[in-house]
Amino acid sequence: MLKGDVAERPLQELSQFHTQFMWLTAMAASSPLLLLRTFTATKPYSTIILPLCKSTRMEISEIKAEKKKVFVSGATGKTGKRIVEQLLAKGFAVKAGVRDAEKAKTLFSNPNQDLQFVKADVTEGSEKLANAIGDDSDAVICATGFQYSWDLLAPWKVDYYGTVNLVEACRKVGVNRFILVSSILVNGAAMGQLLNPAYVFLNAFGLVLVAKLQAEQYIRKSGINYTIIRPGGLKNDPPNGNIVMEPEDKLSEGSISRDQVAEVAVESLLHPQSSYKVVEIVARTEAPKKSFVELFGSIKER
Repeated sequence: MLKGDVAERPLQELSQFHTQFMWLTAMAASSPLLLLRTFTATKPYSTIILPLCKSTRMEISEIKAEKKKVFVSGATGKTGKRIVEQLLAKGFAVKAGVRDAEKAKTLFSNPNQDLQFVKADVTEGSEKLANAIGDDSDAVICATGFQYSWDLLAPWKVDYYGTVNLVEACRKVGVNRFILVSSILVNGAAMGQLLNPAYVFLNAFGLVLVAKLQAEQYIRKSGINYTIIRPGGLKNDPPNGNIVMEPEDKLSEGSISRDQVAEVAVESLLHPQSSYKVVEIVARTEAPKKSFVELFGSIKER
């Protein structure tokens, strides 16, 4: 029940409402000209508008104005930027966690009052991240990823410790919804994929898939309401084919548009069927199109 619901108003106010309504109805029926003169020559419209209707309209307007706010880590990355754009398109407010706010603003050409940039570096610890996330965020989406370099510890600093820092920051500010963009083949060793070219290639850069797997395990033990998304090879091209969603450790090949990865991340927030699940996704031209209720509903919790 809304705060301004008629059921919560005193009987006296309802009586006043009825009296005013009957008076206006009688005047309109007997002398429309007199009614017009009353409105224009005596009281302003604002004082004649019935207080019950006015206050109810104001409260409903305030409720409509409230938007869920999502903190996006890695918001300027190729996938993160798409997540931000799709969140805004779906009516969310977004707090974009970036290392350089001024530079980030140049990447989003269309100004949006629902988009806020905040300085956030996942490698700087949970305390600073908690301040960036704030107590006004309803969920966190992690789309961070290390940048290729000669620093073989970079994957662990970003993909493992950075994710751990985000989870701990969520705990500090009371955020209990966490979406992680990970990768297929993170558990390639257990899947018998040690010689898979993709597994070998990616792990050549500081064992990044192992770091991602450790981050996933930390999330799952944390108690936070999570969805872990493991996409196949990421493409910058528009979608080509429909989304195929499988349980963890099922897919060892395939690719998918970053647009579709962003879509799955955003839809995870809208479908409770996605909670406490690890999903693997690729796109296939021959796959039938399914709703997200069907896709998430086909995956069992573990």
